[in-house]
Amino acid sequence: MPKLACDTRLVSDAQERPRHLALALLLIIGGALGLLASFSLTQDDFTLLANPNAHLGCTVSASLQCGQNILSWQGKVFGFPNPLLGLMMFPAPVIVGVALLGRVRFPNWFWLLFNLGHWFAIVFIGWLSTESIYNIGTLCPWCSLVYAVVIPMWLAVTLHNMAAGRYGTALVGVGSALVTWVPLLSLALYVVIALEAQLRLDLLSQLFG
Repeated sequence: MPKLACDTRLVSDAQERPRHLALALLLIIGGALGLLASFSLTQDDFTLLANPNAHLGCTVSASLQCGQNILSWQGKVFGFPNPLLGLMMFPAPVIVGVALLGRVRFPNWFWLLFNLGHWFAIVFIGWLSTESIYNIGTLCPWCSLVYAVVIPMWLAVTLHNMAAGRYGTALVGVGSALVTWVPLLSLALYVVIALEAQLRLDLLSQLFG
C-alpha cells in the first residue's frame, strides 16, 4: 500500500504540472528549423571554401542569396562561421520543448538562463539583418529562416517568464496580456524586416520584374 500511495502521488504531481503545449511545440519546431538553416549554411560555407565561385542553391537573385553573407566579415564575426553558433545553440530549444511535453518542471534560474540565450540571439540577428540589408546588400534566405524562428521563440520565452513573475511581479500582467499575441507580434517584426529589405534592395522587381 505505501508503494501504491507513492505512485499515486507521483501521477497526481505529474498531472498538476502544466504542459505548456504551445510553447513546447514552438520550441521544438523553431529549434529544428533553426538547425536546418544552420546546417545548410554550414554546407554552403564548405562549398565556398572549396570553390569561391560555386553557385549555391540559395541564390535566387543578386540581392536574394547567401554567398555574399557567408563570405563577408559579418558572416564570421566571432572568428568562425556564424552557422556554427546555430548548430551549437538550436538543439537547446528542441530539448527544452520535448521536456515541456513531458511536464518537466525547470527552476526559475534555468528559465532566466534559457531566456538570456534568446536575448543574445535576438540582438545578434537584429544586428545581422541590418548589416545584411544595409551594408552587404542582400537578404540571405537561410538567414531569414533563422530570423523567422528566433523572433517568436524569443517573444514566447520572454513573455512566458514575465507572466510567471520571473522578471518581477510588476511585469506579470504585461506578460500575461501579451503572451497570446506572440503570432501577431512576430508577424509585425517580419513585416518590418521585409519592408526594410524591399525599400533598400527592391526584391520584388528582381523576383517578378
